[in-house]
Amino acid sequence: MLLSISEKKTAKDGWEAIRLMCQGADRVKKARIQTLKAEFEILCMEESEQLETFYMKLNGIVSTIRALGEEMNETYVVKKLLRAVPSRFLQIASTIEQFGDLEKMSVKEAIGSLQAHEERVKCKTETGEGKLLLTEEEESKRERGEEKLLLTREEWIKKANKDSTEGSKGRGMRGYQNTGRDRSIVRCFNCKVLGHYTAECKRPQREKSQ
Repeated sequence: MLLSISEKKTAKDGWEAIRLMCQGADRVKKARIQTLKAEFEILCMEESEQLETFYMKLNGIVSTIRALGEEMNETYVVKKLLRAVPSRFLQIASTIEQFGDLEKMSVKEAIGSLQAHEERVKCKTETGEGKLLLTEEEESKRERGEEKLLLTREEWIKKANKDSTEGSKGRGMRGYQNTGRDRSIVRCFNCKVLGHYTAECKRPQREKSQ
């Protein structure tokens, strides 16, 4: 600005140059305000968007408009906020509009009410999912129980005999394996050979009697 007015020959010419430059700055400022207001009017919160994220965008536009010297009424901003929220906030937004005093309500108060509603809904949703998983687990157990009841009497008998036989074999093998005795020092009373018991001897019976 100093360089521009230094070329002027009189003070009158200098002040005229300053007036014209300020008018240009005012036009730019007014154009910026109009652009921001248009953005404010079309601003809407996405269905999957977080409330805090949307509030930061909304508040950023409002703060910039006010910084440029344009007045923005708090009530006007609150009403815009309640119109811009998605369907999941429809119930609480309608309640605020019907029973709240919008003329005295601040944007922070409206945001606080919406956030409290969002937390309650989230808590109920998580609790409902837990109950659903528990119900599915119980249903699976019930189905397995019904499958057992569908066995015939003969199938039950066969299953019981099979389990009993396998259990006996398992106990016998465990008993045999758990003796822990070294067979290399065992001497057969029938053939006098080391390495096996008399009951396991394969020599003829006649030699056992000698």
